[in-house]
Amino acid sequence: MKYYIIAGEASGDLHGSNLMKGLKVADPEARFRFCGGDLMLAQGGEMVRHYKETAVMGFVEVLGSLGKITANLRLCKKDMIEYNPDVVVLIDYPGFNFRIGEYAKEKGLKVFYYIAPKVWAWKEGRVKKLKQFTDRLFIIFPFEIEYFQKHGIDAVYRGNPLLDSVSGHKFRDEGLDEF
Repeated sequence: MKYYIIAGEASGDLHGSNLMKGLKVADPEARFRFCGGDLMLAQGGEMVRHYKETAVMGFVEVLGSLGKITANLRLCKKDMIEYNPDVVVLIDYPGFNFRIGEYAKEKGLKVFYYIAPKVWAWKEGRVKKLKQFTDRLFIIFPFEIEYFQKHGIDAVYRGNPLLDSVSGHKFRDEGLDEF
């Protein structure tokens, strides 16, 4: 399969690289094109843009970077359509990824959202948009299953990548279960 992945920050790069690693095991023919970072690049595929060139946080920073954001959206949309992936995978980064997801869905592409944005904590109205453009939603907290079901979204929970990343550390037996 051909995957087009967008991760707009360092945590997304980490989770994206682990996702790519897992996908390569499940799908040895997997091909990747992505906006991400060095960790994703180490997994192979073609990087379209490094997240350090696109990431903007904070109201003032966003206002000062509207031209840059618009240019990056245009680039990703054009590149995604030219690549024609089997699935577009969005990793968190909702300000950017909601626009990409809506566009991808409009163009008939399958959209998976890996690590759902925390709409239950901030800007809950976004859950309606999320439902409109997402074919599959992957969540990292068990309580999110019920939350998203209440909003008509069949979310998939397969664990938390942060907990998976610390599972081999010494403190696991000393309190990870309590965490």
